[in-house]
Amino acid sequence: MKIVMLAVCFCAGLFAATPKLTYTKTFPGSVPEYMYVTVDRTGALEYSESRGDDRPLTAQLPDADAAALFAMAEKLAYFKPPLESGLKVANMGKKTFRYDNENGVATQTSFNYSTNETAQQLLQRFEQIAATEHAYIDLDRTVHFDKLGVNDALAEIESLWLHKQLAAPQQFIPLFTRIATHESFMHLVRERAARLKDEFAAASGPQASIQTPK
Repeated sequence: MKIVMLAVCFCAGLFAATPKLTYTKTFPGSVPEYMYVTVDRTGALEYSESRGDDRPLTAQLPDADAAALFAMAEKLAYFKPPLESGLKVANMGKKTFRYDNENGVATQTSFNYSTNETAQQLLQRFEQIAATEHAYIDLDRTVHFDKLGVNDALAEIESLWLHKQLAAPQQFIPLFTRIATHESFMHLVRERAARLKDEFAAASGPQASIQTPK
């Protein structure tokens, strides 16, 4: 009997999934019009700006950032209660929070605007992650197709960095290295990329975590 129970527990463990949080926003007319962010408990994240994307951008959040997201989701009862304020406010896009537990059971809620403070903080965190990944996509695009636009793309990333709103900064280091060592880029751009690469490589712990302004 004990052997059977152990086998059942072992099999259950094999099929257990890693809990994850997902944020989506649909806002026609904005840039981007659609965004998708998912983060699991290990900090592994995926980001996409198109539905059905089979090659989303991937990155790794610091442990502290992932833990903060899940702590807020828990405080919101994993999105079982509604978050929509019901107030007559301008359309700010349809936003959806979703939680998938270790058994694959999902709970979610959608809203345009919420007065719940924790929901606002979670929204801000997800928007910071989305802004980071959008900035990464823009830098990668300019590196390959628009070298004159690279400096502006670097400036956007540096602004997020200085305001402590950049998620998973380590993901940028390979691109910074490519820019800094490739003579096809202007000297000023190479210098900026090299400086940012050194700053991001040196960052660790709290310095690498995104922060919600008080």
